[in-house]
Amino acid sequence: MGLNTGYCTVGNFGADTRMDYTIIGREVNLASRLESSSEAGEILISHETYSLIKDVIMCRDKGQIAVKGFSRPVQIYQVVDFRRDLGARSSYVEHELPGFSMYLDTNGIQNYDKEKVIQALNQAAEKLRDKVIL
Repeated sequence: MGLNTGYCTVGNFGADTRMDYTIIGREVNLASRLESSSEAGEILISHETYSLIKDVIMCRDKGQIAVKGFSRPVQIYQVVDFRRDLGARSSYVEHELPGFSMYLDTNGIQNYDKEKVIQALNQAAEKLRDKVIL
């Protein structure tokens, strides 16, 4: 699914002998292109939509993509989940910074996968410790 926010034109279009009620415009085209770029079960949104929902819905930054009919790359995001109470008792941990994105649902991890997750987090921390940042 692809979602975009913006102004568009809605109404009856065509000739007197054949009218269609439809929606047209740049924003509609972008939503359609996002839908074409999404995988099954995935929701991709534009930056315009993200800026309106980011406090309510968790999204993963997917970077910029080239979109047919648009002269500049378009920033897109993948919808992850509704934001929950991220207090101390929450099973969710979420952090996003330039070059770093983490979404963890501890309730979604099985006991047999717990060590794999810890190992992945430790490996990432080790790479960061070893990295010389200029």
